[in-house]
This record gives sequence, structure tokens and C-alpha cells, in this order.
Amino acid sequence: MGLVAAYATAGPRSPFERTMIERREVGPKDVLIAIRYAGICHSDIHTAREEWGATTFPLVPGHEIAGVVEQVGSEVTKYAVGDRVGVGCMVDSCGECRHCLAGNEQFCKRNTGTYGSRDKDGNPTAGGYSTHIVVTEGFVVRIPDALALDVAAPLLCAGITTYSPLRHWKVGPGSRVAVAGLGGLGHMGVRIAAALGAEVTVLTRTDAKADDARALGAHHVRATADGTAFRELRDSFDLILNTVAAEIDLDRYLRMLDVDGAMVNVGLPESSLSINLMSVVGNRRSLSGSPIGGIAETQEMLDFCAEHGLGSMIETIAAQDIDAAYDRVVRGDVRYRFVIDNATITA
Repeated sequence: MGLVAAYATAGPRSPFERTMIERREVGPKDVLIAIRYAGICHSDIHTAREEWGATTFPLVPGHEIAGVVEQVGSEVTKYAVGDRVGVGCMVDSCGECRHCLAGNEQFCKRNTGTYGSRDKDGNPTAGGYSTHIVVTEGFVVRIPDALALDVAAPLLCAGITTYSPLRHWKVGPGSRVAVAGLGGLGHMGVRIAAALGAEVTVLTRTDAKADDARALGAHHVRATADGTAFRELRDSFDLILNTVAAEIDLDRYLRMLDVDGAMVNVGLPESSLSINLMSVVGNRRSLSGSPIGGIAETQEMLDFCAEHGLGSMIETIAAQDIDAAYDRVVRGDVRYRFVIDNATITA
């Protein structure tokens, strides 16, 4: 493939700047994708600012990728030039371990992250803040025609990160689900849980987003700032999907779970959180977590979202505005996902 344009940061306190990066040549099982849109995930910010530990720089983030196939390798059978496709948080795995064989590539100890990882050739992987990417066929998913590429891009992380635990914990009609936080992850959690038939409550600090929450499908909205919701909603939920990427009092949330209820964490704060074990023992509650899903489940999620019209709510930006967008995400000033128009990378 050769050199392509991208936006990279040279360090945790460095701005994003336009640069050129090397993409490998298209191999027999590879797909070359012209990237149209790339979502900005809070994980990008944590990684770029070294909030989760050491990062290898320069860094080209982006694992919410939507685009069009531009070239395929000689052995590719699933895709053709012109197909609408996406790439999420992984671009490869070992393909041999029990997790890979079960379709759970996200648990493979040798999977390859879309950025900030090492490809099989030993070179650093670079993500979606670029014009093109080369990915092995098995880690490309098809974006249904019913989803526009811009609103589909965030589904490759935010969508699957919320869909996977909702499916794993068998959410459906009759389920009482609370979504903590209404941001990039939370707004998709609400939409998907409601489409699955659950009774959905949004737990948010204030009532500022109450109208948005109801428009997304929430049946109830409770503000948590004054503490009354924690008392009044004791033993009320079968599942709490915690999308908050900040410190919270886990015990107060856990006590809102009914018998055998589970609190599943998908938001990742910088620091560790603690609990009083009495918060889980009393009602046989569970505290758990969930990453993304496997490739097959990601395709299932995209098909589900297309069927129910569940694109992400986005604000489109130019690549030149990535730094400002990062600051706004940290302030919670986006409704609800920034998406880069990758045509602006070459501008």
C-alpha cells in the first residue's frame, strides 16, 4: 500500500498533527479500506494521554472505523471493491486458542489491537485517524445499507461494548435495566436495551439530559446528585450497565440491584474502585465487567442496529479539531460521539 495521510500525536502532551504513515501491502487475505469516518472513543483519549500506562508514540488512534473497500487480496471471499465495511478494536488474533475458536477473539491473549499494538510483522498498528487501513478479511465487518457510515462508525466500539453485555446477561422483555451515565457508551446502551424490550432507567447526575434519555428510549430518568435515587431504587434492577468513566460509589449502585442482579462495568476510570462485600452478599448480587465482543457478535450487533434504526448520535468534526474534541469529551460536552470526517485529513 505504501504511505497514507494520518493524524498522530507525538506524546501525551503533544497536539495531533498531520503526518504520513506506512500501510502494509495488500496480502492474499487482506482488505484495503478507504476510511470515510472514524469515531473518537474515550479509550483513544486515555491512551493518547498515557492515563492507562505507557503508550508507544507516535500514536494514530481510532478503532471505530467505517469506510469502503478499495482493494481485496487474491484469496478474499467475503468482500468486494465498493462494499461498505467497518473495523473495530481488533485487527487480528491467533485464530487457534479456545477463545478464537469460540468466536470470542476479544479474549485471545495474542489479539492485535487496531492501534497501539504490534502487528504480525512487528510494526506498530495505527488506527482510524487515517485515510486508509489494511486489515485481514476475518476482522472486517459489513455495514448494512440501512446505516449511514458516519452514524455506524461509533457502533464498532460503543455499540458492541454495550450490546455484548446486554446479550450475555440475556436482557429482553421484562428485564429491568439501569444505564449509569448518558455519554458515548451510555446513549447506545439505552437504545439497544430498549430495542431488546427492557424497561430502561437512566441514572445520570442531573436532569440536564432527561429529554435526550427519553428520546433515546428510556422509560425513566433519575438524577443521582442528591442521593435520593439510591434510597428509593433499592432492589429495583436486574442489571446495571455502568458506562461512567469516572470514580463512583459502587456500593450505592450495587444496592439498587435485586436478587441475583448484576452490575456490569464497561466504563473505565483511571483509578481503582473499591466495594464493601456486604453490597454483593446481601442479594447474591454480582459485580462484573465486559469488554467488546467477538467479530461474529459485532456483525450481529450491526445487523440488529440496522434493523432497529439505531445509529449513534454524533457530531462530525474535521481532523484539525481532534484536540479540541478530546477536551470536550473530558468535559462531557458532546452529544454523544464525535466522528472525524476523514476527507479532512488530506485538507
